[in-house]
Amino acid sequence: MIYLDNAATSFPKPEPVYRELQDYLRRDGANPGRAGHQWAMRVEKTMDDTRNLLARFFGMDDHRRVIFGLNGTDSLNMAIKGVLRPGDHVVTSLLEHNSVSRPLKQLEADGSIRLTQLPFSREGFVDPEDFRRALTSRTRLVVLLHASNVLGTLQPVAEVGRICRRQEALFLVDAAQTAGVVPIDMQAMQIDLLAFPGHKALFGPPGIGVLLVGHRVEPLPWREGGTGFDSEDPLQPRRFPHLLEGGTPNTLGVAALRAGLRFVTGEGLERIRGHEQRLLARLTESLKDNPKVCLYGSTDPHRRVGSLALNREGYTSSEVGAILDNSFEIAVRPGLHCAPYLHRHLGTAPEGVVRISPGYFNTEDDIDRCISALEQL
Repeated sequence: MIYLDNAATSFPKPEPVYRELQDYLRRDGANPGRAGHQWAMRVEKTMDDTRNLLARFFGMDDHRRVIFGLNGTDSLNMAIKGVLRPGDHVVTSLLEHNSVSRPLKQLEADGSIRLTQLPFSREGFVDPEDFRRALTSRTRLVVLLHASNVLGTLQPVAEVGRICRRQEALFLVDAAQTAGVVPIDMQAMQIDLLAFPGHKALFGPPGIGVLLVGHRVEPLPWREGGTGFDSEDPLQPRRFPHLLEGGTPNTLGVAALRAGLRFVTGEGLERIRGHEQRLLARLTESLKDNPKVCLYGSTDPHRRVGSLALNREGYTSSEVGAILDNSFEIAVRPGLHCAPYLHRHLGTAPEGVVRISPGYFNTEDDIDRCISALEQL
């Protein structure tokens, strides 16, 4: 089986991640912060080590503001619902995943916020000037994905970050498709909130997400509960990370995420990204002149991450996905990819597109077999 659905979740994982998942519960299965015994202290150290690694990796100077959650969706909800207040204005784009669009649309439907969704170009990019023009004195938050989960196109987050900082709006970046592949420096890019899952290019397991909270942000808690700290306080403690981490954390997920992050830093972003770019370029170059294949978004591998969206003449996206799976044992993802506004703007709704997303462990032979299968259709 050839797995080309890494934009959904990376597979396989590096061997150190498998080892950590296997060993952790046998070795360090206690609850952090709830006791002073050696097992609890070891787990607390694992949590702190992982926070420190993530803070350094993403250009953040306070590891206490690295928050662990359930997944990328949870991290985005923590950010969005933690900072917005009634009457606020929010600016976002039509590229966004439902993890951003749905909470914002619900707040808009409730009459709590006013929402502006900005378009994108035919090549799949937003224009920073559109954001500058859309911001008002009531704009509290700007939300933008770093790379489209459908088109793979990298967005100008640094430029948008500078605009937000000048207008004193908070800037939330969804890095689900870029964390672990593209360099991100929160301070240099003027990002206030950075959200991502651990199970994609950081090679962690499902069930762990991360939110990095900059110093300009003082959010309300998304959930309240036990923290093992200041238990007499009737309210959630205001100190980070306890403010946003009510309840027992996914310590197994954190430990495995640490192993994945160490693998990424050991390999290096340049090597990881370079490999994915080469595979993407090979795929794109072989298909772009095929009259029966329609490619979407920019074909420049330097302006995108490892995802290619296409449709094949004579077939729906779901038919292509099923044939590749059943006849060629190639796993891709057809459909709308939880990005309905993108597809309406692109003209590919309701069937969507076929997304092919190679990862670090794919080979040129995998890509060649996928190209051959598409041609055999």
